[in-house]
Amino acid sequence: MSQAQNPQQRCDVAAVKTFLLDLQDRICSALEAQDGKALFQEDSWERPAAEGELALTGGGRTRVIADGAVIEKGGVNFSHVRGARLPASATANRPELAGRSFQALGVSLVIHPHNPYVPTSHANVRLFVAEKEGEAPVWWFGGGFDLTPFYPYEEDVVHWHQTGKDLCAPFGDGVFAQYKKWCDDYFYLKHRDENRGVGGLFFDDLNEWDGELNFEKSFAFMQAVGNGYIDAYVPIVAKRKEQPYGERERKFQCYRRGRYVEFNLVFDRGTIFGLQTGGRTESILMSLPPVVHWDYDWQPEPGSPEALLYTDFLPHKEWV
Repeated sequence: MSQAQNPQQRCDVAAVKTFLLDLQDRICSALEAQDGKALFQEDSWERPAAEGELALTGGGRTRVIADGAVIEKGGVNFSHVRGARLPASATANRPELAGRSFQALGVSLVIHPHNPYVPTSHANVRLFVAEKEGEAPVWWFGGGFDLTPFYPYEEDVVHWHQTGKDLCAPFGDGVFAQYKKWCDDYFYLKHRDENRGVGGLFFDDLNEWDGELNFEKSFAFMQAVGNGYIDAYVPIVAKRKEQPYGERERKFQCYRRGRYVEFNLVFDRGTIFGLQTGGRTESILMSLPPVVHWDYDWQPEPGSPEALLYTDFLPHKEWV
């Protein structure tokens, strides 16, 4: 039976879009409640038809929060765009799709808190559909969430990973281990031989279960990951946001934010895809922190709280 005929294989873009818009609303509400001061400001945008094979059309809702009581800068973005030809970043693992038109929709977020004891967090969930006249569309889901702490607590990191493990459990044995490892491997700065944070979940090219196309189960997993971000992050924010800190902690936070910038500009697939397709630059780069610095050849003092991040948390390990 062809993909277009089998209900389990048919891609329901409208249902995905409805979920993503609602997810954006719920995440923003949960984070606003934790902040207690600032609100997300929405910038709705549309891109009209444009010439060029890499030109995008479509639109989205960019929501940014800044200078809050808890969140220094954050963004929770929804976009739904279309293009005449998939860029190289999208076909690197699928060369057979080169030249197809596409549509992509998703929610992507990054939260940079003031307090160095509250970790930075990132999440996204997305759907790609590659289309060619006369052939069934090829679709796949991707996404995940990861945590980038500065002064981490083991109980927080365990909670983060336990949430990921619990949401993966209904989808089969080995799902959490596979996507946890993928996250560890993905959020890695090759030029520094260093992990960006403590990981989480990462998946891509998802459209099959048990060797068969299955839109319903793939969509359900994407929803579980999107919903799981709130369960994973909000309790950590609530627990750490009132913790006192000083200039030393702030300086280390800004230094470690440099690693975040390096990863996003050099390795992040979403950033590269957006820039290669001429995406909306303000929305793409909203993930970057507002205050950051680099210090030449800085090294943490052995045995210090800063050194503990490098020795006890950044190396890959099984937390749950």
